[in-house]
Amino acid sequence: MNEKELQIKFQIFEQQIMYIQEQISLIEQTITDLSSLKDGLDEIKEKEIFAPIGRGIFVKAKIISDNLLVDIGDKNLIEKNIPETKELIEEQIKKIEENKAKLNNELKNVEKEMENFFIENRKECKCTNEENCKCGKKK
Repeated sequence: MNEKELQIKFQIFEQQIMYIQEQISLIEQTITDLSSLKDGLDEIKEKEIFAPIGRGIFVKAKIISDNLLVDIGDKNLIEKNIPETKELIEEQIKKIEENKAKLNNELKNVEKEMENFFIENRKECKCTNEENCKCGKKK
C-alpha cells in the first residue's frame, strides 16, 4: 500500500473514532440531564416554577399536584406520579448506558483494527523476488 493510501485509511479510522467519541459524549450528556431531572423531581412539590407556554415565553406557575404528564413517544402523554416517573427515567438511563457500552466496545474494536492495520503495513517487504514474495507485500 502506498503512502497516499495509508493516509486515506488513517483518515477513515480517525473519522470513525471521532464520530464514536462524539456519540459517547452526547450519551454522557443525556445521562447527566436525565439524572438531574430524576433528582429534581423530589424538589418540585409546592414550588413555583416558570412553565413554557410557547416559543421562548414562560409563565410563573405553582405546582399543585404530584401527578405529571409524561411523553412516552409520538407526543403520547400518560399521567404518572413522581416515583413512577423516576422509575421510567431510571429505565431510560439504563438503556442509554447499554448503548454507551456498545459504543465503547465499537471504539475499542476500531482502535484495535487501526493498530493492527498500521503494524501490518509498517513492515517492509524484504523478499528478493516479487513473484515468490512470502510476506504478502509487493514492492
